[in-house]
Amino acid sequence: MRRTLLLSLTLLALVAALVAAARTYLSGARRGSAAAPTATATLTPTPAARLFDGAAAYAQVQAQVEIGPRPTGSEAGERTGDYIIEQLTAAGWQVEVQEFTYMEVTCRNIVGKAGSGPVAIIGAHYDTRRLADNDPDPAKRSEPVLGANDGASGVAVLLELARSLEVGSLSNEVWLAFFDAEDNGRLDGWEFIAGSTYMANNLTVTPAFVIVLDMIGDADQQIYKEYSSTPELQDRVWAIAKGLGYEQWFIARPRWSMLDDHTPFLRRGIPALEVIDFDYPYWHTTEDITDKVSADALERVGRVVEKLLED
Repeated sequence: MRRTLLLSLTLLALVAALVAAARTYLSGARRGSAAAPTATATLTPTPAARLFDGAAAYAQVQAQVEIGPRPTGSEAGERTGDYIIEQLTAAGWQVEVQEFTYMEVTCRNIVGKAGSGPVAIIGAHYDTRRLADNDPDPAKRSEPVLGANDGASGVAVLLELARSLEVGSLSNEVWLAFFDAEDNGRLDGWEFIAGSTYMANNLTVTPAFVIVLDMIGDADQQIYKEYSSTPELQDRVWAIAKGLGYEQWFIARPRWSMLDDHTPFLRRGIPALEVIDFDYPYWHTTEDITDKVSADALERVGRVVEKLLED
């Protein structure tokens, strides 16, 4: 009897000790101090890849249009150039300004530079046409063009590329070139493409290639091959578009032959390509406004150029 009682008391004491120990362990684990530390793996998160964002590019279209019509030499044109410089600087690109005089008007090309290797120029014009001389309403042909697509769309893609491009992945020194004095040809003795002509004629390096983006934001996007562009460069870009599933919008047959900002570089023997949607019914009219532009259209063009430069 005594032995049984003693054994029972011993077992109770042992159980009490185990319960007390468990409580101490759990309390320490909750506080993070009493339990012995165990080795844990430290995981370094992989940074998310930056991708061209069509919505962000569309916001860049809106920002330009809010300034108003932006013809060369105007106060609004000057403000647009300043805005471009601010955006490039904020994105960490080296900015160079190329001033010149054309038809007694001070003009300004702007270039953002990043990366290393052979130079690749991606260009767009940022000026807008002074007169909507293609408007179906003759009464509106003396009004200026707002240029949501013809001017602002190409600039918007370049500015979003300045944000999205992984500079460390570039195999070229990329120049994002914003041309002035492109769009007032046949008005008061002006010619088209004055800004890009000035840049091409004053190059101190020979670019590996030049790609010009013009009128690429049409919501009804139809980008055909352009006859005068360098075929090898054109095929390379269209192959990327196909790989991204964009065959519906990058149509693999030629349709137009354009005098545009790629032309001065072609004249110097530099491979050059025009990416343009010239099937745009609002060209040089007062209806070239933001509701004619699509974020999806901007994104498709931006993603193609982004992949070209980062591969």
